Amino acid sequence: MLKTEIRRKDLIYPELSYQIMGILFDVWKEVGAGHKENFYQRAAANDFRNGKLSFEEQLPVKINYKGKFIGIYYFDFLIDSKIILEIKVRNYFRKKDIDQLYSYLRARKLKLGIIAHFTNTGVKFKRIVNG
Repeated sequence: MLKTEIRRKDLIYPELSYQIMGILFDVWKEVGAGHKENFYQRAAANDFRNGKLSFEEQLPVKINYKGKFIGIYYFDFLIDSKIILEIKVRNYFRKKDIDQLYSYLRARKLKLGIIAHFTNTGVKFKRIVNG
C-alpha cells in the first residue's frame, strides 16, 4: 500500500507558519506556564533571531476614520514582512483580539496573522486570514 501525504494546498505561508509555531512550542516547553506576556515575547524574539527569521517588534498601526488619524495600535511581531504574530496569555480566544488582528492585517495589507495563546497546558493558536 502506498503512503500518501495529506497536506492542505490552501494554507498561506505554511512553512513559515510551521517554523513560527515550532519556536512558540519550544518557548512554552522551556519557560512553562504562568508568566507575563512580555516574557514570552522576549523568549520568542530570541529564538526568532537564533532561527534566522527576519522580524520586527512592536510595530505601529495607524487607524484612520474618513481620512483622519484617530489612533494607533502596536502589534507584537511582523515575521518576514508577511505574518503578523500576536502573543497573549490566556486560555481562550476573544472576539476582540481576532477583530483587532483583522484590523492590523487590513491596515498593513497583509494576508495572514496568527494569535498564539500561552495557556496552562501549552500553546493554542488561530490563523487569521485577510481574504
